[in-house]
Amino acid sequence: DYMNTQNFIDVTPGSNDQTFTLVPDTGSSNLWVYSSKCHSVACLTHSKYNAKKSDTYEADGQDFDITYGSGSVEGFVSRDVAKIGNISANMGFGEIQSVKGNTFLVSKMDGIIGLGFDTISIDNLPTFMTATEDLDEKSFTFYLKNNPEESYMTIPGIDESLGLEEIATHSVVEESYWNLNFTKMTGPNGDIDTTGYMAAIDSGTSLIVGPNSLIQPLVDGIDVAQDCSNLDDLPTISFTFDDTTYDLKGTDYVLKETILGQTQCIMGIMGADLPEEFHYVIVGDVFMRPYPSKFSRDDNTVTFFKY
Repeated sequence: DYMNTQNFIDVTPGSNDQTFTLVPDTGSSNLWVYSSKCHSVACLTHSKYNAKKSDTYEADGQDFDITYGSGSVEGFVSRDVAKIGNISANMGFGEIQSVKGNTFLVSKMDGIIGLGFDTISIDNLPTFMTATEDLDEKSFTFYLKNNPEESYMTIPGIDESLGLEEIATHSVVEESYWNLNFTKMTGPNGDIDTTGYMAAIDSGTSLIVGPNSLIQPLVDGIDVAQDCSNLDDLPTISFTFDDTTYDLKGTDYVLKETILGQTQCIMGIMGADLPEEFHYVIVGDVFMRPYPSKFSRDDNTVTFFKY
């Protein structure tokens, strides 16, 4: 978790047990790591996959390119056995040769493991959850905390030791991201109609991001003090999926960032100029922190819990 905005898990691609620090991302569907053939600056400071050192490597070679909001990665597809703990998958993944964008330079991540649906996978490569044959139940749950060291995920199922209270289970209405039926948002200015939009539950995004046309009337008048002095006075903002409403307090939707010893607060719900055909509100970690989130590929549902 980098500055409280990224969460990581350890993944081992290849037979030589080299561990990579990857972002587990429900908003994308490919696994990629930096390649030993990469000479971009970002690759110099991160773990790199070396096919020659893995007995289970198989060549593939088709092009692999992904563009993100914050940069792009380019490389080629390789095949190998990827492991999360003792769960393995023989799968195709991106071996990255060139990187553009500062995000990759400053982040601790050595790559991404996509946990979205196969429909949005680059090169139609099966996702880790599709490819693995080690699970009776194909599900995973995130427990995100303000203290990054305490964030974790379980595969499969939930951490029974927490005694979580189940709130509701929602069916995925479009299998690309984990998209839920989005009924409305509510803030100090009343209800915001979200008809025609879906809520994409996205572990790879730290904020809640939607089109300005929806987010601006939701947050209009909410003034987050940069010195964090008014968090307890901020209004509740609610998100309704199907007919279940989830409340976020100011302490939930405000991000605290500590840079060079200085802590400052920033609004964690943001509007953006998104393409008109983009019918999603990206519901990221600021929502998932108070509500542990279980994603099930067996019945394509997301279940939210509370502590």
